[in-house]
Amino acid sequence: MEEKGRVCVTGAGGFVASWLVKLLLSKGYMVHGTVRDPGDEKNSHLKRLENAQENLQLFNANLLDYNSLCAAIAGCSGVFHVACPVPPGQVANPETELLEPAVRGTLNVLKACSETGVERVIVVSSTAAVVMNPNWPPNRPMDEDCWSDIDYCRESQDSHDWYCIAKTKSEREALKYGENSELDVLTLCPSFILGPLLQPTMNASTHIFIELFKGLSETIENIVWRIVDVRDVAEALMLMYDKKEASGRYICAPHLVPVRTLVENLKSKYPNYNYPKNYIEVDQDAKPTSEKLKRLGWECRSLEETIIDTVEYYQEAGILNNS
Repeated sequence: MEEKGRVCVTGAGGFVASWLVKLLLSKGYMVHGTVRDPGDEKNSHLKRLENAQENLQLFNANLLDYNSLCAAIAGCSGVFHVACPVPPGQVANPETELLEPAVRGTLNVLKACSETGVERVIVVSSTAAVVMNPNWPPNRPMDEDCWSDIDYCRESQDSHDWYCIAKTKSEREALKYGENSELDVLTLCPSFILGPLLQPTMNASTHIFIELFKGLSETIENIVWRIVDVRDVAEALMLMYDKKEASGRYICAPHLVPVRTLVENLKSKYPNYNYPKNYIEVDQDAKPTSEKLKRLGWECRSLEETIIDTVEYYQEAGILNNS
């Protein structure tokens, strides 16, 4: 296969990044992947991907170590900045453990891109940087002009709201950097990401989803889940990189479903789990729109396909055995 180019993926061993690396390798790209430790067993799945032996090079790099990023990015024409700290629960000092590393890490990646002559960078943000906006008109779908309100997020002590702040500040800084430099910077804001795992460890969204099966809470709020398939996120990133006309910010949140509806769907297909029994009705959550991404040519799987593929993977991997 003819080499299409050389690109770098940060946090290559993660949930989204692993699928992106797999897709890039299948398209003939040479891929530089940054990981904390290339020899760690949790990154071994990357080396088993098709074309990895010839076209994948793993680099020991840390987002807060600028020189290690420069070494990994050197020679690449494009960079996908996927890595971001996601705490499993409460953190003692979110300002220093989550916010500062996220913002400083993003700026380090962008500066390294400028120094090494990269042409286009795609930063993976999140709908967490979109939907926490109490002042957005209630009947208007949240598009790329909508940003989470940092002051509103700060009022909460929830670690997820610190994640919202980190994603919002990082994404704003990234787009601002692009405006003030010659670097072409785009951002993608995916919602709650499901799908089969390539990596051996469970990521944050997997932990949240399996809670529905394990009866950890008999009563839950009937909030709207905004779901996207991990494979469709990888396709969106690839599309944004390939399409020269792509610019700015893109929301990637195609499926909006109340959790009660989701659980009833799961029950009908997989009845032998301990699902929540009671629901507290709440005001329906914000509704982001993926229309801009669709206009670029993005298509996605049905929610049904994503749910089936996700649960069947969990069953085969034994993730649900302790239910």
